[in-house]
Amino acid sequence: MKNIFTSILFIFSSTLFSQNLQLEEIMKGNEFIGQQPSNQRWSVDGKTIYFDWNPKNEIGDKTYYWQQGFSVPKILPQSEFNFSDIQFQGQEKFDVIYYTNQGALFSYNKKTKENKIIYQTTSNINSIQRSVNPNIIYFQQNRNVFQLNVVNFQLLQLTNFKSGSASSDNNKDNFLTTQQKELFQFVNEENAKTKWYEKQSEEAELKFPSEIFYNSNTLEAVKINPNGKFVTYRLSEYPTSKETKVENFITSDGFTKNKPAREKVSINNISKHKMFVYNIEKDTVFQISFSKLTGIKTFPKYYQEYENLKNLEPVEKAITMQAPVYNATGTLAVFEARSLDNKDRWIVQLNLETAVITELDYQHDEAWIGGPGIPGYNFGGGTLGFLADNKTIYFQSEATGFSHLYTFNLETKKKTQLTNGKWEVRDVVLSKLSNSFYLTTTETHPGNRSFYKLDINSGKKTPILTNDGAYEIELSPDETKLALRYSYINKPWEVYVADNKLNPTLKQITFSTSDAFKKYNWKTPEVISFKAKDGTDVFARVYNPKSENKNKAAIIFVHGAGYLQNAHKYWSTYHREYMFHNMLTDLGYTVLDIDYRASDGYGRDYRTGIYRHMGGLDLQDQLDGKKYLVEKLGIDANKVGIYGGSYGGFITLMALLTQPGEFKAGAALRSVTDWAHYNQGYTANILNFPETDVEAYRKSSPIYFANNLQDKLLMLHGMVDDNVQFQDIVRMTQRFIELGKKDWDLAVFPVEAHGFQKSYSWTDEYRRILELFNETLLGKK
Repeated sequence: MKNIFTSILFIFSSTLFSQNLQLEEIMKGNEFIGQQPSNQRWSVDGKTIYFDWNPKNEIGDKTYYWQQGFSVPKILPQSEFNFSDIQFQGQEKFDVIYYTNQGALFSYNKKTKENKIIYQTTSNINSIQRSVNPNIIYFQQNRNVFQLNVVNFQLLQLTNFKSGSASSDNNKDNFLTTQQKELFQFVNEENAKTKWYEKQSEEAELKFPSEIFYNSNTLEAVKINPNGKFVTYRLSEYPTSKETKVENFITSDGFTKNKPAREKVSINNISKHKMFVYNIEKDTVFQISFSKLTGIKTFPKYYQEYENLKNLEPVEKAITMQAPVYNATGTLAVFEARSLDNKDRWIVQLNLETAVITELDYQHDEAWIGGPGIPGYNFGGGTLGFLADNKTIYFQSEATGFSHLYTFNLETKKKTQLTNGKWEVRDVVLSKLSNSFYLTTTETHPGNRSFYKLDINSGKKTPILTNDGAYEIELSPDETKLALRYSYINKPWEVYVADNKLNPTLKQITFSTSDAFKKYNWKTPEVISFKAKDGTDVFARVYNPKSENKNKAAIIFVHGAGYLQNAHKYWSTYHREYMFHNMLTDLGYTVLDIDYRASDGYGRDYRTGIYRHMGGLDLQDQLDGKKYLVEKLGIDANKVGIYGGSYGGFITLMALLTQPGEFKAGAALRSVTDWAHYNQGYTANILNFPETDVEAYRKSSPIYFANNLQDKLLMLHGMVDDNVQFQDIVRMTQRFIELGKKDWDLAVFPVEAHGFQKSYSWTDEYRRILELFNETLLGKK
């Protein structure tokens, strides 16, 4: 009788719930929520805000614009040239700015608003740089640097890079040509006459820069300094690595088609880089030496654990370098270099005359260098620039354990830390007057992105926008206004405009959420922290059901990417999962979404906690999360499931295969099963290389633990995944078959890559996940 009543109650609850949220609807993602605006930016004159938006759910975004007095944003007509997409940064102080469009050079006069084409050929131009002389600009075409005087239109080629080699076998003497010279005076007289005429012709010819041959290397990071005297460049030698292939089964012609994808992680994929300075006036090239950098010949400590590595002779590490950053006059240059074993970062000053570097700052981490504002995997170019005094640089560093802002005076060699605390600087913008910084930080909470103004001289930090949530700020050209995106946990992103002052009033420009989305009372999950086994505070989102619905079952969600944050106070990129968790809560489940070790937003030690053991502390945090659920929230320890995608799928596999019996069931989506089959940039940071640190790969890869499977496992994977490739899950499947394992299922999605695109695929995937948990945790078929 009791079981019948429970079944009726469950059906009744599900029916009521389905009237509020339907899986088919929430799995449409932004089509159901409403397409949110992005990429907000200002016009050159600061009177217009542009952004990308798709409120009508069309195939793609369009450019919208808003001006003071508009009741609603307007679509930018296709007939009106879209200046909003032109990059004007670095030209704020000039009345006339130059930009490229479709490979041609244009000018735009801020005062007269005249826009005209300056230079157009069939060869595209790019990489515009301004000179200290406002009448001179530099650009690149066909991999060479050109100088254009925009007053008299004198155009000069400043470099002469060429692929291939300077030597030519055609010019070498062979036996016959040597013999002819030895035997015949006539031949020698004719050769001498030819050389005389060539010399006369050369003296009359215009001089061009000497040819700089870069052989089979790749020419990269070409950059001229602002006074036009020096060009720096990098020559890179990339190994020929074997690409993986992704097979497509659903095609227009009915035949399968494979596409090349990434290589797999290997020490043999390490590239080689050299950096040079070309002196334009002297027409000479010098190679930069890095042999005196601190730690350049130091092997990682883990080498001592391997007999074949611990006694190796020291050699210079392979490093890569960024293009220099110059002061306004072009007299000083600094740049960053990074070791390709990911453990060293140098900031150096470059003497352009001598091509000699001076080390300014050195950071080493036995795990890997990273963090917000620091160049490397996932972080772009990082924070590095000059203040207005032309002798002080600013940069970010994790030296204290959290990414903070520093300055360094190149004359006095004084290093100053501008921010400090157990929080991160996420974004840095130098003010127009160069007397202050605008900072986005996590100071109020790891899950917030707040906005401050920092006075450089006094060190005073003024809060501007600090409410819970996240602010993405774009300053107007005169810095009096803010164009921003803002979101909260249960409130998707919208564009606003505000005055640049303390606690300004936000005027909402866009209204994106759909009527269907607004009908449901979306929950605000509580952002909590619990103590991990080692005493670390671990943050998480908790979705609590109403007490009358609570079924004492819980599901732990594991976010992807590893280095990503999801237990924050703003709208999640995992919006489908957020809505799914609302659905689970309505069904009586408690959901815990953990920012496990290696997650973003919590500093260096948290980020590197998984070094050499993925599935170590990050998995322990899931186990400690389960303990929190049982001890604090009254969850039945035998009714806990776990699921996640990508890195979350990996953790799900590690949970079931290395801690059998802890979780009743797990759903692993697009999961890494063997890290030796993942990519170079991500994996080598954390596990080094499979050839040098085999034990790290062995203890971190689920495929080695396949024999331990005893709990119910559902695996789901896109067949055209070019990130975590389908081969990964096929190899795990074969292991289960060979081992005779029975409690697993595999669902494949023939047209989906790593990030699913089709709502019907999302629906099918999450229907299976929901059925898995209903069956295993609640006993419902």
